[in-house]
Amino acid sequence: MYTFSSKLKNISFALMLLGVLGIGYGFFTAPKNIKEVEAILEKEASEHHGGVHGAAEAHHAPTTSHQAIAESHETAKKEAHDAAVASHEEIAKVAVADSSVAHNEATAVNHDSVAHTSTAEVAAVPEAHAEKVAEHVEENPEAHAKEHAEHVEHVFHQLQNKPWAALYVACIFFMLISLGALAFYAIQQVAQAGWSPVLFRVMQGITAYLLPGSIIFFVLLLLSGFHFNHLFVWMEEGVTEIGNANYDKLIAGKSGYLNVAFWLIRAAVFLIGWNLYRHLSRKNCIAQDEANDNSFYKKNFKLSAAFLVFFIVTESIMSWDWLMSVDPHWFSTLYGWYVFASFFVSGITTISMVTLYLKSKGYLENVNSSHIHDLSKFMFGISVFWTYLWFSQFMLIWYANIPEEVTYFKFRIEHYNLPFFGAVVMNFIFPILVLINTDFKRVAPIVVGAGVVILCGHYIDFFNMIMPATVGDRWFIGISEIGSLFFFLGLFIFVVFNALTKAPLMPKRNPFIEESKHFHY
Repeated sequence: MYTFSSKLKNISFALMLLGVLGIGYGFFTAPKNIKEVEAILEKEASEHHGGVHGAAEAHHAPTTSHQAIAESHETAKKEAHDAAVASHEEIAKVAVADSSVAHNEATAVNHDSVAHTSTAEVAAVPEAHAEKVAEHVEENPEAHAKEHAEHVEHVFHQLQNKPWAALYVACIFFMLISLGALAFYAIQQVAQAGWSPVLFRVMQGITAYLLPGSIIFFVLLLLSGFHFNHLFVWMEEGVTEIGNANYDKLIAGKSGYLNVAFWLIRAAVFLIGWNLYRHLSRKNCIAQDEANDNSFYKKNFKLSAAFLVFFIVTESIMSWDWLMSVDPHWFSTLYGWYVFASFFVSGITTISMVTLYLKSKGYLENVNSSHIHDLSKFMFGISVFWTYLWFSQFMLIWYANIPEEVTYFKFRIEHYNLPFFGAVVMNFIFPILVLINTDFKRVAPIVVGAGVVILCGHYIDFFNMIMPATVGDRWFIGISEIGSLFFFLGLFIFVVFNALTKAPLMPKRNPFIEESKHFHY
């Protein structure tokens, strides 16, 4: 039996505490009203655009600021003119003392013309800009005020979304890790694999997080459905009502499917179905330890086969509902498989890392380097599969260059360049370079290092899926993102390792247990 060490338990509690503080700070510092957003925008304009010019160009200042800009330009023009004239008058006085009257007059005239020319050049640019700004404000004062108000409100929603989006990314990521481990466990049952039974209790421990993770996630979905946030634009009021200012024809056309009630019902069915299989399969597996025949094993075989059919359908719909619908104007037929590959490899990687941890503490004595080698092969293979789907989706859409499709990637390349391409490096290039070597697949430190990079890379992958549509260009990995990651990591560690203490780590009556114990590759 595994004993949950007090050190690891304290680490999980510390992570959860830091996470709660970070999440709270994120919500506390989010802007509460439009005035706070206007202050933020004016500060950004002065810092990043060099004062009044940047404010005018970015339209971040209200109409009155444009008038101030025009006045400042007029003042600058007058000062520049006076300075130039004074300078040339001094030059003219010196010339009078050293030359004849006739020559003095000619020089004075010449300098005077130069002064006016120089003055005109100095004042030309600001004068033209001031006139343009004034003309824009005078001709379209209402349009400009409306544009400014819409922009401020949009930024307000983005900044308010930021702590919600950070919480959502971390919550769904860890929940899907446990779902990925559950799918891998079901595949092993249906395939009647002979190498993996010694790892079944590790898989069951990881899947234990699915229940609390599902509850928290469903609460987040409920809060979204009741308009506590603006993560899903298709939930906004009036988007399906013809004549409403928020009316969106495309979203209205999908309203039969994308509506809050049906969306929540689907989520409940999916989560209940996954958790029900997890509960029954674990119950049968433990009962098999004390059975006199293989009846519970056979029940698990049939149950797992049914679950995989249910899973492959619900997983695709889940990816549309919870991830792709944050961008309701965009779709991809590969998206379901793409999301599956991401959390499936994350689940397998977690199995490998938990196994190595338990092995280092003296448990799982029947797990050998060949088991680790096989897990590493799956980490390597699914990483390649994820890359294939990523490239297929990206290349086909980019090459076709259809505006309503390519805008998804265009925005991410322009505003999320580092995390967008960084995910490819972490999820493909690094695993390929490290795990392609057969010997490296057996070395625990290398496997753990590769696993950490893969998990971080796929967290960033989920970050790229959600943040651009919810936060826009207002993203950065700050306290709310780190806090959310810490909280769910701490909760995940606590639930998983606490579940491992509930049953022996080695199944007793599995028909393939002896084959698994003596597995060598």
